[in-house]
Order: sequence, then C-alpha cells, then structure tokens
Amino acid sequence: MSFTPQQLWASTGWPVRFVILVMIVMAIGCVYVAIERTIRLQKARAQSRDLAEKVSPALLAGDSATALQIASREEYKESYFAALLTGGLKEFSARPDAYGIGSVERALERVQISESERLRKGLNILATTGSTAPFVGLVGTILGIINAFAGMAESGSGGLAAVSAGIAEALITTAIGIAVAIMGVWLFNYFTYRIDQITNDMTMSMQEFVDWCEKQLWPALQRKGA
Repeated sequence: MSFTPQQLWASTGWPVRFVILVMIVMAIGCVYVAIERTIRLQKARAQSRDLAEKVSPALLAGDSATALQIASREEYKESYFAALLTGGLKEFSARPDAYGIGSVERALERVQISESERLRKGLNILATTGSTAPFVGLVGTILGIINAFAGMAESGSGGLAAVSAGIAEALITTAIGIAVAIMGVWLFNYFTYRIDQITNDMTMSMQEFVDWCEKQLWPALQRKGA
C-alpha cells in the first residue's frame, strides 16, 4: 500500500471519511473566523484612532454637539470609541449636571459590554474547535482500530498487510484532530489577547470621558459654590 494522501483517502471507510470531513469543516471555520476577526479588529482600532484625532479639538473646546456629530458619522460605524463617545455624549447632553455623571457611567458600561460581545463574535467557534477536535479525531482513531481488527479477521492473520489500512486511518485522524485543535487554541489565545488590549483601551477611554464630563461641570459648580 502506498501511503500517499490519495491512497490513504481511498483506503478509508465512509465513517472515517465523515470524521475527517467534520474536522476539515472545523478547520475552515477557524480560518474564516481568523480572517473575519482580523479585518474587524483592524477596522475598529483604525477608525477609533482616526476618530480620536478628529474629535479632540471639539472636546477640548467643550463643544459636545460637534463631538457627537463627528462620532455619529457613518465612517466610524466599526469604531468602539465612536460607540462609547456617542452613548456618553447623549447621556451627558440630556442631563449636564452632577447627577448626569452617574447616567454617563452606566451608559458607558452598557456600551462596553455590547462592544466587547461584538468584538468576541466567533471566538466560541475557536474555543469549541480547540477543545473538541482531539476527541473528534479520537472517534476516527477508534473507527480505524475497528477497521484494523476487521481486516485481521477477514485475512485470518495478524500481518501488516491486514491491519495497515485500519492503522493508517487511526493515525491520520489522530494527527488531523491534534493539528486542528492546536490551530483553534492558538487562534483563540491570539484574538483573546488582542481583544483584551482593546478592552483596556475602552476602559481608559471611559475614564477619560468621565473626567471630561466632570471638567465641563466644574465652572458651574464653582459659580454655585460662590
């Protein structure tokens, strides 16, 4: 028997082929999520950085209306900073007083939760693949061993020729399962790290925006105290 991929595939039974196809689908799903998340995260960070530059003059001038108009532009629809700024500015504009600061903080927390969920979209596929692919491969391994024993029973002997097809099935499904699992775990850890970085950026942006709101109220509070 020649141990080329074509020969190995031809020698496998349909149960093992089904297991291999399932793992291929899992691998394709991981690659799709990796590409989609890479594009999404790059857009989110790039748009957020661009928005921070564009909106800074308005915020420094205390012009919340202009800042809200800039953050609401369609070009920043993928920006997590735009979502935070829009939610915070709407709350602050509705009640620009000391009591409104609490509403701003709650609005920012809600936006952070929704944006974090949106950033983590698809990561469950990576986590599921990383944790279950070895077991899916193990199913193929068991089926291959069964096929090896079936070949031994048919030939009436335990020679290599009788069991080679089944052993090949077992080994190839094990190898594919481990490879797919490694890919899933690596990708999951990588994107988790990147999303954690963005989450830290959002937390810092939230704190800075609350500070900005308090600074806008400070002159009024001074006049009231005087």
